[in-house]
Amino acid sequence: MEDDTNQAGPVRMAAITSMMTDIKYKAQIIARTNKLESGIMDSGMAGFILGLLFSLILVVPVLFLGGI
Repeated sequence: MEDDTNQAGPVRMAAITSMMTDIKYKAQIIARTNKLESGIMDSGMAGFILGLLFSLILVVPVLFLGGI
């Protein structure tokens, strides 16, 4: 009976170590996603305005020259 409890210790520790590794991995993914979303939200309006201006620069000449 004593052998059963001694063998269960390393198996349980391996399972706990595996779970801790998974938890750390998921925490890193959540932290990176949060940083990415924060960066996008901070630069979202500026990026939208620059994209709108760039698209207008490309489209407006085509509209004026397309009528010829």
